[in-house]
Amino acid sequence: MNTITESPGPEPIRFDTKIAVLLRADLEPWQRLNVTSFLVSGLGTQLPEVIGEPYEDADGVPYLPMFRQPVMVFEATKETLTAAHTRALTRALPRAVFTADLFATGNDRDNRAAVRAVPTADLDLVGLAVHGPKNAVDKVVKGARMHP
Repeated sequence: MNTITESPGPEPIRFDTKIAVLLRADLEPWQRLNVTSFLVSGLGTQLPEVIGEPYEDADGVPYLPMFRQPVMVFEATKETLTAAHTRALTRALPRAVFTADLFATGNDRDNRAAVRAVPTADLDLVGLAVHGPKNAVDKVVKGARMHP
C-alpha cells in the first residue's frame, strides 16, 4: 500500500514506496526509451494504487491519469542488472522484465513466448522495473547509477 504524506503548505508530497527502472548501460538511446515505456506499463496494470487521478486542462479537456509518484531511472552493467533481478525476486517485489529477445519480436504474443522460452537464470535482461518500499527498491538497484 502506498502511504502518502501530505502537508498543508507548499511542501512536496512524499511516498513511502518507489518505482525504479533499471536499464542495461549498453542500450542504444531508442532502446532505452522503448524498454522504459514497456516496463512501466506493466506496473500500472497491476498496481492501481500507483496511478493518480485523471488530468484536465483549463478548457475541460480530459487526459489520462499517470503515476502518482516519480519513476527513477537507473543504468547498470549486465551483471548488476542480473543481480538486481535476483534481489527483486528474493524480495517478491512487483516487477516487469524486458529481455534482449524482445527487440526481435513484433507483437505481444511473441514477446511473452520469448520470455517463457528462457529459464529465469538465463534471461538476457536489458531492463527491469520494480515497485515497493523505498528501502527494498534501493537494495534491489544497489550498484546501479542514476540514468544520465
